Amino acid sequence: MANPLKSMQRTREEYRSMDRLDRRRFWSDSILNNALYILMFVFVVYTAIKNKNFLAPGSIVNILSLVAASLPMALGIAGCIVLTGTDLSGGRVVGLTSAIAGALLQDRTISRKFFSSLPEITGGWILLTILCVVLIGAIIGMVNGFFVAKFSLHPFIVTLATQLITYGLILIFFMLNDNNGQPVSGLSQEYKNVISAPMIQFTTKSGAPISIPWYVLYAVIFVFIMWFIWNKTSFGKNMFAVGSNADAARVSGVNVFWTTVLVHTLAGAMYGVTGFIEGARISSITQSAGLNYECDAIAACVIGGVSFVGGTGKISGIVLGVFILRIIFVALSMLGINANMQYIIKGAIILAACSLDMRKYLVRK
Repeated sequence: MANPLKSMQRTREEYRSMDRLDRRRFWSDSILNNALYILMFVFVVYTAIKNKNFLAPGSIVNILSLVAASLPMALGIAGCIVLTGTDLSGGRVVGLTSAIAGALLQDRTISRKFFSSLPEITGGWILLTILCVVLIGAIIGMVNGFFVAKFSLHPFIVTLATQLITYGLILIFFMLNDNNGQPVSGLSQEYKNVISAPMIQFTTKSGAPISIPWYVLYAVIFVFIMWFIWNKTSFGKNMFAVGSNADAARVSGVNVFWTTVLVHTLAGAMYGVTGFIEGARISSITQSAGLNYECDAIAACVIGGVSFVGGTGKISGIVLGVFILRIIFVALSMLGINANMQYIIKGAIILAACSLDMRKYLVRK
């Protein structure tokens, strides 16, 4: 193993050996490559000064909860980006699976139920519902992966098509059993207890109650699972190999077809998990549930260093990217920025992140 002290010493010596022009270029490159993080740090400090509640315990727990709700989807879509692709269907898959989960886990005592004849809600039924929505998400992801791998179609086109198909399925689902497009609501307390019930409760000095929901723990578990898959399995190594150079990976004996299919299948399964969590979190599920969720997930991944040029990305970077993005959105709200304006800022962040990512790639090339 390399000695870190010797590595640091060598870096300092290399820096001293640079001439003035090289040193300027070194600092300018460093600043440009990390410009997004620098600007975000300045923005967070500015928000904390303008609004004292930004760093209050309640606000921090709120940010933590929002991060936990977003992480499973970002962890799923990151694999598609590692393969130099993307997935535009993710948000609609979340909407479909959240609606199905909500319909299956409605309170059995309410008068207007989506399905009139369902068994009592038990732990087994909740587990069966989880498996159902995860399977639905995985099937949609498998379809994406199959068309990308089998016919060499660009993931943008394939997932755009499945996005439209999934949205059509959502509209059809909401019309079943004379529901006539009404939101799926009246969710059972058992469902909410599994997802959004307090895992940890405490009070601040002012006496305000604060609680951390169970799905924060689930997000942590999925982070460790995905880290293990990415770093400790042959599947993870094959994924990065295909993302770096599919032809070279094929020559090396990697099954590019099945690697691509499985990456998209895993992404779809994570969308199903997100949908199950989101259903209990929002309580009243409409046809627009999940809209544009994939945009936030893609932005978080790119901010976290998952490169669109393929073969690059870390789970820790994805977690950091989700944190940064959620902090920004909370900060914008606390600064009183118009909700419509926030969409413009979201788009600008995605554009800036992708531009900086491409710049790093061109410099390395």
